[in-house]
Amino acid sequence: MVTPEQVKQYIAANLPCDILEVQGDGHHFEALIVSAEFAGKNRVQQHQRVYQALGDRMREEIHALSMKTFSPEQWAAAQG
Repeated sequence: MVTPEQVKQYIAANLPCDILEVQGDGHHFEALIVSAEFAGKNRVQQHQRVYQALGDRMREEIHALSMKTFSPEQWAAAQG
């Protein structure tokens, strides 16, 4: 069973993140990801970049991943 820490490591290995938090129960995961690579991308493009970082693990090991993705600028604005 995959742990939240492993999912975090998988993402961090292939996507530079300012903030990366992952929670989950081994099957379903929730992630908060802030990355400069998301600048200028819409939400779908941001999520596609995370799926790209996860590669085949998304199909083989991770069954469900809910994401909140932000560029650093979007994150700063969201924090008020």
